[in-house]
Amino acid sequence: MTTNPTPHVPNRPPAPSATPDRLGGTRLAATLITLATVLVGLMAGLFFAFDVSVMPGLAAGDEATYVTAMRAFNKAIDGNPLFGSVFLLALLAAAASAVVEYRGGRRATALWVGVAAVAYLAVLVITFGVNIPLNNELADGGAVEQMTDFSIVERFKTTWVTTNIVRTLLCTAALTALARATLLHGRAAR
Repeated sequence: MTTNPTPHVPNRPPAPSATPDRLGGTRLAATLITLATVLVGLMAGLFFAFDVSVMPGLAAGDEATYVTAMRAFNKAIDGNPLFGSVFLLALLAAAASAVVEYRGGRRATALWVGVAAVAYLAVLVITFGVNIPLNNELADGGAVEQMTDFSIVERFKTTWVTTNIVRTLLCTAALTALARATLLHGRAAR
């Protein structure tokens, strides 16, 4: 009587995993994508809140209230280091993530993070080119009680509000690209 020995199963190579690169590999990339996603999400939420509640609410009031409230909002934001950190670190985290992903050979992920970085860079360009100059003009208008020309309010109701909607859309696009990058990164890291 012959016994059947256990059939020999050839050694299988371990499942492929993402190869770490010189900059810390997949863990660093995952951390940077997550950080960029959270920061861009916070900015998208801020812009969206202005779009759907703050600006329509102010537009329903009188011009002096509009000016007073916008000045207070801008002062609170300008003097807040947490806001400044989130505002600028979102771009840095996305750009750094794109570089780490690219160097790690994860080109598709790097492309999506790069798209997010470019969309968010456009947000910064609009902010520094349009919104901040209008904020400064509003701040330099003198005491509200002595203002006779409220044409700045019309520029806020048209230009500032419109560019804020564009910033919201760009942040949402960046957030979507980061979500896609996160998915691709997860697949590559398995």
